[in-house]
Amino acid sequence: MLGVYTGPAILACVLATVGIRKKEPPTPPSASASQSNSQSVFAGLKMLLRNKPYLVLMLTVGGGVALFSCYSALLEQVLCSMGYSNLFAGLCGALFTVAGLIGAFLLGLYVDRTKKFIESTKIGICLSALACTAYAVVSQFRNQTYALAVISSIFGFFGFATYPIYMELAVECSYPVGEGTSSGLIFVASQILGVIFMVLLRSLAVEMKNTTYSTCSVAQGGTLDWSTSSLVFAGLSSLIACFYVVAFHTSYRRIYAETSNACSINKTDDYVTDELHKRKDTD
Repeated sequence: MLGVYTGPAILACVLATVGIRKKEPPTPPSASASQSNSQSVFAGLKMLLRNKPYLVLMLTVGGGVALFSCYSALLEQVLCSMGYSNLFAGLCGALFTVAGLIGAFLLGLYVDRTKKFIESTKIGICLSALACTAYAVVSQFRNQTYALAVISSIFGFFGFATYPIYMELAVECSYPVGEGTSSGLIFVASQILGVIFMVLLRSLAVEMKNTTYSTCSVAQGGTLDWSTSSLVFAGLSSLIACFYVVAFHTSYRRIYAETSNACSINKTDDYVTDELHKRKDTD
């Protein structure tokens, strides 16, 4: 398995090292990129740390990704204590991922047409928090396979779907800071919060005794009571959602820059056309 995983990683490393020799593509990807004035890494970091909307977004996305990581890592251990098989836990994880990919595709089409980045993410994060709460409650009961499968699908559909939109919002609220700097800082925050959340949730789990229905193995840490951890998981998701809905407000800086550039180009074209007509009439 590790050998199979290593193949694509080595191929990507070789392509990135040998194949990419220029710092920018031959054709600008957007109107704002054609007249790029992005800051250096350190200057961009200073701007980001003074940008309130970006800081709110960084904490929100970082916390959300951290919760997704905790869900994926602890799913099998939480469900086995209630008698669910490892196969069913893997199925819930697969439904979580597949539903997320479908949701990201559909939401991407919608946002691309409407440009409602903020509205879509706020609705999505609230529905994700509700799914987290439902998972925290239902996972503590036995014989709830259909409910858990549906909840996992809903959680992935709304949770994963908003991640690409968050990355777009990070660029919009931090422009003209480089996309790599704004996205990279969010990734770092998500890893730090992921470690904190994982340690917190595992520390709240206590050993369960006399559980004849448990399917947990010694390798999984034995049978643990995850009820408190699940409630804390739901509380964190609700807190992050409320914080984002109330605190995040921003303007679309990159879209405004692209629109301004397009308007200036149109004005220049109109001016040149008028001058040509004037010269033609004079002649």
